[in-house]
Amino acid sequence: MTALGILLGLLSATVFGVAAVLQAHAVRRLDTSPDRLTGFVTGSVRDLRTMLVVLAYLVGFVLHAAAIWLLPLYLAQALVAMSLPVTTLFSRRVEDAPDRGVWVAVGLITAGLVLLSLGAGEAGDPVTTTPFALALWAGVAALLAASMIGRHLPGPVLGLLAGLGYAGSAISVRGVGTPVDAVVFVAALAVPAYGLVAFWLYSLGMHRAAVPSTTAALIVAQTFVPAAVGVALLGDGVREGWWPAVIAGLLLATFGAAVLGAGRAQKSRLAGEALNDASL
Repeated sequence: MTALGILLGLLSATVFGVAAVLQAHAVRRLDTSPDRLTGFVTGSVRDLRTMLVVLAYLVGFVLHAAAIWLLPLYLAQALVAMSLPVTTLFSRRVEDAPDRGVWVAVGLITAGLVLLSLGAGEAGDPVTTTPFALALWAGVAALLAASMIGRHLPGPVLGLLAGLGYAGSAISVRGVGTPVDAVVFVAALAVPAYGLVAFWLYSLGMHRAAVPSTTAALIVAQTFVPAAVGVALLGDGVREGWWPAVIAGLLLATFGAAVLGAGRAQKSRLAGEALNDASL
């Protein structure tokens, strides 16, 4: 079952990675920045390319959800985080080709995620309780409030908020079990609620910043938040003696994402300064 979960996680990462680039291409075709969630949704349902991106994400999510049920959350999220190298590779379709520094940062993130994967233990059971379902929706409300306040922030910060949304979606999957009752149904509804807000914030972030830097921030949040929640509250285990490797993996991946985000932000700033100088 573990091997099957890993395979499904890698497949979902591939789908998510390609879909992210298609999403960036679609959102950058917009005449204005999608600053409002309602306006973004209204415009998206009329745009064929955006709907194809949503379809791709749905396919990836089904694969990812299956991996979450079979694996600890931190392993499932580490596997789906492998979408970052895929996104970085294909991002040359919508912007400049990644330089060596980008690939070094991606390598650090990948190495960290591999260590995290190797330390994986047993997955916890689904949590189908009323307090858990209520906590999920409290998180949806908090994320929506934060997005309304921070929607004018830089792309990497929006990517971080989007990552929190996708983290909430992954955690919500653990609230879906059998038998299906009202509590399970409420928890299940939190999955698309988190996903919708995250999709909007991710689109907004890629409208303002480079794809790899926005995605790196997203990866950090959507990997580490479920990892912590899974181990602390949902019964996910770590292999005996592997805690140092897991901690090292978290540090490596975080550092790599920070390097990637800072490097792409500096490159964008220098390009903007050059453009201003040329216009003088």
